[in-house]
Amino acid sequence: VHDRNETLYHRILVDHMEEMAPIIYTPTVGQACNEFAMRYRRPRGMYFCEADRGHMAAMVYNWPQNDVRVIVVTDGSRILGLGDLGANGMGIPIGKLSLYCAAGGIAPHRVMPVVLDVGTDNETLLNDKYYLGVQEPRLQGAKYYHLVDEFVSAVRHRWPNVLIQFEDFSSDKAQKLLNKYRDDVLCFNDDIQGTGATTLAGVLGALRAKGQCPTTLGNERILIAGAGSAGIGVGQVLLQAMIEHGLSEEDAKKCFFVADEKGLLSKDRIDELSPEQALFAREEDGGLSLSEIVNKYKPTMLLGMTAVGGLFSEQLVKDMAKHCERPIIFPLSNPTSKAECSADQAFEWTDGKCIFASGSPFDPVKMKDGRTFYPTQCNNMFIFPGIGLGVTLAGAKTVSDRMLYVAAEALANYLTEDELAQGKVFPNQSTIRDVSKKVAIAVIEEAVRTNQASGLGEKDLEDLNAFVTKKMYDPIYVPLVEKRTISI
Repeated sequence: VHDRNETLYHRILVDHMEEMAPIIYTPTVGQACNEFAMRYRRPRGMYFCEADRGHMAAMVYNWPQNDVRVIVVTDGSRILGLGDLGANGMGIPIGKLSLYCAAGGIAPHRVMPVVLDVGTDNETLLNDKYYLGVQEPRLQGAKYYHLVDEFVSAVRHRWPNVLIQFEDFSSDKAQKLLNKYRDDVLCFNDDIQGTGATTLAGVLGALRAKGQCPTTLGNERILIAGAGSAGIGVGQVLLQAMIEHGLSEEDAKKCFFVADEKGLLSKDRIDELSPEQALFAREEDGGLSLSEIVNKYKPTMLLGMTAVGGLFSEQLVKDMAKHCERPIIFPLSNPTSKAECSADQAFEWTDGKCIFASGSPFDPVKMKDGRTFYPTQCNNMFIFPGIGLGVTLAGAKTVSDRMLYVAAEALANYLTEDELAQGKVFPNQSTIRDVSKKVAIAVIEEAVRTNQASGLGEKDLEDLNAFVTKKMYDPIYVPLVEKRTISI
């Protein structure tokens, strides 16, 4: 349908988001990427590779649309929890931009999916005669960063106000690229900042479900399993939220326990940690396992971003419930096969006491005593379409940390009391367009506060709700013949 009738495709998404989101994005998009070359139908998006160096500024004019507002770009090096899929990763930008259009109300002719085809280190793809990408080992070092630099300069030269969303870059590149561009370019990394903001919204919703206010976030003890770009990104956003609520940075850092495959991050491994990881390194107990951390420090919150399916064992989850009356358990890895535990397991092992959200969708859980719980999906689609809509309408120059915080707050405040009572910490996906509008308004208000709203006039600011509603793309058929009344 997407290839034959774009208006109908987006209408289906808008009207049936809850059923369609798992098909156009997680978890199905992972399988689509795995089979991308074998199921290739037609070209969609742009590819840039090392052979294009020196020509990218001209190449971007091959794209037929003159008003591109949002670009989603990946190098295919870390597709969900599936690893290096190279050029097959094009399925991710296509899926994300479908959500930008349907959920965020950005018109399809204003988005562009991109793959930076810098090769692949996946031996299967290097030896696959049907693989569509460059069959060479990945570019590394200066050559890699020069290629990204030329791409960013090229797209900004043609579309100066475009938002660039970095997606599914490997952990060793993602933070470096974000740090390089975030202060000068309208860009953000969805795996780091989007996941962080979405998780913050879920955590704030979970606090509401426990009868607590957001300012009590600093009283939580947070165990993050996974110290890659997503895990550290979530930690950074939660840390900033605690500081926003009045804690000092030193006191806020004491709330975090971040573990990787070697155990708890600590200062004795400082030489092998990135600056972002070092921020969460503790003074003692380096190398403690998840189980040891739970039993010694009794965390109230367990967040999983490891892409290790089944990592959260029955004993680990039961220990969480033993030390905390209502533990917050978020296994956030995608796709479903990579989730650290399932909804069934979390509710069964905690006797229904936990507050649960996951990266991939799970069906409602019916307990033996008749209780039913409705697990919600901690999906970035609740955040990034609204952020994209907000910054592009405002004419912002950068995506600030404060914009991410107000976006998370707007999402958390959208939850109704009925949804909280059902155990939900995210709204129903059928409300996604209204959620995106509220997020966009919050982002625009923050842009106005910081003098970043160069694209808005006084009249636009009088009624932001009406302004944003008017600007959101609605997939309806446009008349080909103008209706005119002819009088004789």
